[in-house]
Amino acid sequence: MAERPARSERSVSEATKLTFDEPVSELRIRIVNGTVNVVGTDEGSARLEVSEIEGPPLVVTQQGGTLTVAYEDLPWKDFLKWLDSRGRHRSAVVSLAVPAQARVEVGVVGAGAVLSGVKGPAVVRGVTGDTTLVALSGPVRADTVSGNVEAQSVTGALRFHSVSGDLTVVDGSGPTVRADSVSGSMIVDLAPEGPTDIRLASVSGEIAIRLPDPADAEVEANTASGAVSNAFDGLRVHGQWGAHKITGRLGEGNGRLRATTVSGSIALLRRPPREEESEPRDAPADATARGTTDGTTDKKVL
Repeated sequence: MAERPARSERSVSEATKLTFDEPVSELRIRIVNGTVNVVGTDEGSARLEVSEIEGPPLVVTQQGGTLTVAYEDLPWKDFLKWLDSRGRHRSAVVSLAVPAQARVEVGVVGAGAVLSGVKGPAVVRGVTGDTTLVALSGPVRADTVSGNVEAQSVTGALRFHSVSGDLTVVDGSGPTVRADSVSGSMIVDLAPEGPTDIRLASVSGEIAIRLPDPADAEVEANTASGAVSNAFDGLRVHGQWGAHKITGRLGEGNGRLRATTVSGSIALLRRPPREEESEPRDAPADATARGTTDGTTDKKVL
């Protein structure tokens, strides 16, 4: 019979800094109120700093490659249903540096969460409180009740589910974006390196999608009673009263965009070409093509 990995456990009730010598391949953290910051690093071990804590202690456990920082009475199962009145009397500000390849699970009730530089799979569950995801390259799943999620420069597959929380994606380049919400709005700004599969659904929330120009996708966007806006000449807008639909192919149609809302509006926007984005705003009008002494023309520097 295989021997179980050694287990170490520590109760943290005051500001503390801890370093873990054993390798960490998975992080699990659950807190109520306050803030969680998780940063992926090139180191094999992990570091924890609890800078503020109020209420019951956090229990820090390491067994095998799994590091857990959580309250004893806050389970991961049915986490989104946890609305205990005792949560009002607790708070913690927690920062962790973990190996970038580690799997990360974060659960927050009334707390803000920031994850950055993580390359392994990441799961975030929040009851209330906003979440920011920065430069994550592994698959990401974010489930919230009413908290908002902002994803910046995420290159992994993104999955979002919420009741009333909003989703904002900035410079997204992952292979897939899946998002559904009851009343939350979705603003998705994409800069994909290849074909992207996007599927967005909301009941009453507004949906705005900004695609690169030129884009490469089969498009179908529907709203039962909301307004539509389309910035692409290659797409058709159907319907005048009530239901509206935007359909068509952009480029070769290698990617896919599906967006559906019942009463919210849908807008398809064009992202400016990369050369326009990188051109200095204060450049003179003739800075991109000047005559040279040998009669040739200077090329634009991107």
